[in-house]
Amino acid sequence: MRYPPVYFLKPMNTFIIKGFMILFVSCVTIKLNLCSPNTSSLNTLPLDGHFNFHEVHHAARDFGNRYQFLPMAVLHPKTVSDIATTIKHIWDMGPHSELTVAARGHGHSLQGQAQTQRGVVINMESLEGPEIQVYTGSSPYVDVSGGELWINVLHESLKYGLAPKSWTDYLHLTIGGTLSNAGISGQAFRHGPQISNVHQLEVVTGLLN
Repeated sequence: MRYPPVYFLKPMNTFIIKGFMILFVSCVTIKLNLCSPNTSSLNTLPLDGHFNFHEVHHAARDFGNRYQFLPMAVLHPKTVSDIATTIKHIWDMGPHSELTVAARGHGHSLQGQAQTQRGVVINMESLEGPEIQVYTGSSPYVDVSGGELWINVLHESLKYGLAPKSWTDYLHLTIGGTLSNAGISGQAFRHGPQISNVHQLEVVTGLLN
């Protein structure tokens, strides 16, 4: 009996084919990510800061290292208006967009709190808020941006012989990050958690003036 000829691919040819398939799939994935309606609409927003759709893997990790949710984009805001504009835009898009938003400071969350799957992560450390302002008097206080580190607040307040009443044991954390978890510390039994020592908060919503 005669059998049809059998052709064997050389190992090198097989490697090339596999490599091409992997490259092809990767390119298609990137193209879909960059050309999605959600991405296109975010690119049209008038911002002082910018979105990054490529370098997003760092925003999928936190200190707990238990959860890794890869976002679609990372917003690097320069002003509070950048955050408000983004939140309002995503809200107006409605639930069909499936976009969610997470604020990320220094990334010391334990349960993926600062992550969002295929959503938008706001890099709070890039927010150009006002410089730390220390007000002395009978009731001294500090006016500071939520993306500032506690260690910087301590250094600035010490210039005036002052210090925050309550802080965490590790000071290389953002103000907003610890306040979102109350800010429990060794001084909490005497002065309460950090959130109890806040006199005023500026809450960013999607409502623009």
